[in-house]
Amino acid sequence: MKEGIHPNYREVLFVDLSNGFKFVTRSCVNTKEMGKTDDGRDLPLFKLDTSSESHPFYTGTQKSVDNMGGRVEKFRNRFGKTGGAASK
Repeated sequence: MKEGIHPNYREVLFVDLSNGFKFVTRSCVNTKEMGKTDDGRDLPLFKLDTSSESHPFYTGTQKSVDNMGGRVEKFRNRFGKTGGAASK
């Protein structure tokens, strides 16, 4: 490999700020902070707003648009095309 043209690919500690979930993976992301893993290693730290541990889609807490108390049906009734006025 040529020197100086490749990004710094190394192990990075990612921390989910919403629930404190930590995981280590290899990444090229730029970091300014260091963090300590559960096994005591000091690694570059990258803070996340959400991860698979806190995202509603992956945790099963996401609400379906159709199950929102009839709001979709009210919108369709109010703004939906009736067919009579649009065909003229």
